[in-house]
Amino acid sequence: MGEVIAVGPMRIEFILSKDETGGCLDMFRVIVPPSATMPVAHWHRDWEETLYGLEGAITVVLEGAARAIGPGDSVFVSRGAVHNFYNASDAVAIFLSVLTPGVLGPAYFREIGAAIGQGRPDPGVMREIMLRHGLVPAP
Repeated sequence: MGEVIAVGPMRIEFILSKDETGGCLDMFRVIVPPSATMPVAHWHRDWEETLYGLEGAITVVLEGAARAIGPGDSVFVSRGAVHNFYNASDAVAIFLSVLTPGVLGPAYFREIGAAIGQGRPDPGVMREIMLRHGLVPAP
């Protein structure tokens, strides 16, 4: 297993990064504890994302429509599609995320994790980090 990065209560476990795949993809597991949520709904400027449920269940909100993703379920998020997710259950949820092409890498998660790890993150700082890495916060 590659690098493990804490993003608030969640953990990102990199399997492959853009550096190891020549920019073809980024692949990582996301471990989401009960009641955890993605901090900011957003869309991607430069890549697509596929989520694949491994354990437990998360709720993905894609373009305003909520959908439960459990083991064996998947959802495709195209460029420009506003999305976020949360774990509404009492159990840990784990999903695989694959970004194509691989242009994000672990640096974004390190920066966001550091910003969140300092307590209540400044929305302006979060926005700046997101935009610099190709994620656009939803209005």
